[in-house]
Amino acid sequence: MTEAVSAEERPTRNAERTRAAVLAAATEAMSERGTGVSLDHIAKSAGVSKSGLLHHFPNREALLVALVDDAQQQLRENVMNHLDLSENTPGKLLRAYVRAMTSGSEATVQYFTAAPTWAGVYQIPRVAEIAAADTQWWNEHLAADGLDPARIMIIRRAAEGLAAAAAYGDETPEAVAQARDILLHLANGGELGA
Repeated sequence: MTEAVSAEERPTRNAERTRAAVLAAATEAMSERGTGVSLDHIAKSAGVSKSGLLHHFPNREALLVALVDDAQQQLRENVMNHLDLSENTPGKLLRAYVRAMTSGSEATVQYFTAAPTWAGVYQIPRVAEIAAADTQWWNEHLAADGLDPARIMIIRRAAEGLAAAAAYGDETPEAVAQARDILLHLANGGELGA
């Protein structure tokens, strides 16, 4: 019986691995060459045939939609991995967001370094819908975190700016760590200079 279950699961796992390989290859290729990179190039980079790529993503737009959705999911997972459930004070999710943005993790770096090459991607209606839903999810969950909305917005956008600056090598790890500590202090209800 166990063998039959394993055999049934195998195609699903292979399909998931192939899909993940295509998304990873597409992210890298588009970061290097922009969204106009050929599907052939992406397929070769992923180690699949072009027809294999098209089996998972029937066209370029479907692949771009999946890339944006995947990037946002990875970023959300990264934040959740930084959530400290033992913190029982307002701002818990915001502090996780700050820690994730300043962690230098691959998901964060990739999100911010790939963003400029995706400029036209947000004109695709389905991508715009995904982005709007993601923004709404963050806004709702951060608002429920118990801090003043203005404080949330300033800390959130500052953390994103730090992430982008670190991804582009514009800030040293020491400067990012110092700024992270200030943002965490603010997200814990503290004041500047206190």
